Amino acid sequence: MVRFSQRRAEFNRRVTNRLVRPLSGYLPMWSIVEHTGRRSGATYRTPVSMFSTPDGVAVLLPYGPQRDWIRNLESAGGGRVKFAGRTFAVDQPRVVPTTTALADLKTPWRQLMARAGIDDTLLLRRAS
Repeated sequence: MVRFSQRRAEFNRRVTNRLVRPLSGYLPMWSIVEHTGRRSGATYRTPVSMFSTPDGVAVLLPYGPQRDWIRNLESAGGGRVKFAGRTFAVDQPRVVPTTTALADLKTPWRQLMARAGIDDTLLLRRAS
């Protein structure tokens, strides 16, 4: 039996992402992670919910940490993000419990993430 979160992820990949991708990177919370496929070498752009941290960004993982785009970032050691109208390189991807990531966030994002009920968050450091 396919879990609800897996079906929701598939629906979002096929439908929702196509609708929000043109706005992603410009509107609060809707951003883009650009990553290179581990096997294909192709460049992919994945819409995500992203928040600023002192040294980079935090990405909510509502479908858990076992997604291909996360594996791609980990394999490559980073990628690029489009956040708040700016594009920049990121590195040192690491998945942490959302409760750990909350300390790096400003209000009101801290409260929003705390209430989202999402267990895992991906932290990405702005590459120098």
